[in-house]
Amino acid sequence: MASVINNGIPCVNGMLYSWADVVVVIGGVPVTGITAINYGDEQEVVNKYGAGRHPVGRAKGRITPSADITLYQEEVEAIQAQSVNSRLQDIAPFDIIVTYIPDSGIVKVDKIRNCQFKNNSREWKEGDTGKEVKLDLVPSHIEWSK
Repeated sequence: MASVINNGIPCVNGMLYSWADVVVVIGGVPVTGITAINYGDEQEVVNKYGAGRHPVGRAKGRITPSADITLYQEEVEAIQAQSVNSRLQDIAPFDIIVTYIPDSGIVKVDKIRNCQFKNNSREWKEGDTGKEVKLDLVPSHIEWSK
């Protein structure tokens, strides 16, 4: 039975997505040392003018995808070991599959296609007990779940 959250939007079994529901697969391998993933796309949408002062229509332009992931350094090193010359940026394009597996059982899958790493860096400071590494990605496009 669906419950209703305060804003009036129905919620299946009263549960929303949580980080524990997210499974990330990079190049066919499930990643456990991940602490964050961000992805999205943006499309140019412009007003088109004709007679008069107001737009007579709109046109759509390029879709620009973006993505980044944050991994523990040990996970980055494991991925880096797959490179012939130890450079993340030289790894062949790969897909990232983000699967949402909530208690409701309704699985959603987003696919971030043809990714390549844009950077690789480390930053340590006194008192650190572990290292998270944020890696920017260059994807070709995102296939959003239906």
